[in-house]
Amino acid sequence: MKIAAVEGWVETPLRRYVEDARARLALLLHPSGQVVAQAGFTRQVDVMTACALASAAHATSGALGRMVDGRSFRGLHYSGPEKQLYLAALETGRGLYICLTVFDQESSLGLVRMFSEELGRELLAAAPAAEPEPAPALAVNFEVELNRNLAQLFGRAPATGPTGASAVS
Repeated sequence: MKIAAVEGWVETPLRRYVEDARARLALLLHPSGQVVAQAGFTRQVDVMTACALASAAHATSGALGRMVDGRSFRGLHYSGPEKQLYLAALETGRGLYICLTVFDQESSLGLVRMFSEELGRELLAAAPAAEPEPAPALAVNFEVELNRNLAQLFGRAPATGPTGASAVS
């Protein structure tokens, strides 16, 4: 099965997960809906649609879990007539990721859940250190920096006004 990953460190753990759990489709995404890796999808529009739906389902189940039990649900299962779906939240060194898995009668919910937990442990171990957050742009320096960067972008020398602020003509 072909696996495509935006972040290379997730490819090997996802490949092992798909093979061990005997999944037909797998998708690893950020809670915002941004795809991190996919396995088994043949069309890009299917990946984008699945990401949007998985992200929305995760957010909804999290809110519902907090209302019902005081904490988010960590996994969702849907059993259809031929295929089943399992949606799990996995904690990694890069934050929370969502794993959407579609499987059929060649696998079982127990296998998928067990290997999903293993995938979470492998992702936690494989994740590179999180990059530090950039310093926020301060309102005091924002206009100066913006004008200087715009001047450089358009090849103009920044003019300096009486307050030392750059201006673009």
